[in-house]
Amino acid sequence: MAKYAVNEAAVKKARELIDAGQYVLDSDWGEVQPRAAAQNEYLENHSWDEYAQWHLGLTEGAKDHTKARYAFVYGDFRRLHRSGLIACVYRAAEWRHKDVELAAHDLLQYLDSKTGLTPTRKAR
Repeated sequence: MAKYAVNEAAVKKARELIDAGQYVLDSDWGEVQPRAAAQNEYLENHSWDEYAQWHLGLTEGAKDHTKARYAFVYGDFRRLHRSGLIACVYRAAEWRHKDVELAAHDLLQYLDSKTGLTPTRKAR
């Protein structure tokens, strides 16, 4: 099974997108996640470093500037998607990539706090 490191540049980019209001709160990730054609189109007009910033995971052992290097995409190359972060949390948790899971979870909590989706907790 592949191992992944957290892509700190992607975490920073995701926070910047949240702070700038560049996010979608309600989307069907299965419909909006970037497919191979969209990835190729993005790479025709952007650098590998820009492409990497859309992926929370870096595949250990994979060469830079290859699609195999980057995993756990969270947006559509324009905006962050809440459903994309949820998918990252779920997939990382499912395959026990704890660092990526926690990074995605923290971003999800950050997004929810910025958009008022965090419930108020009452003391027990």
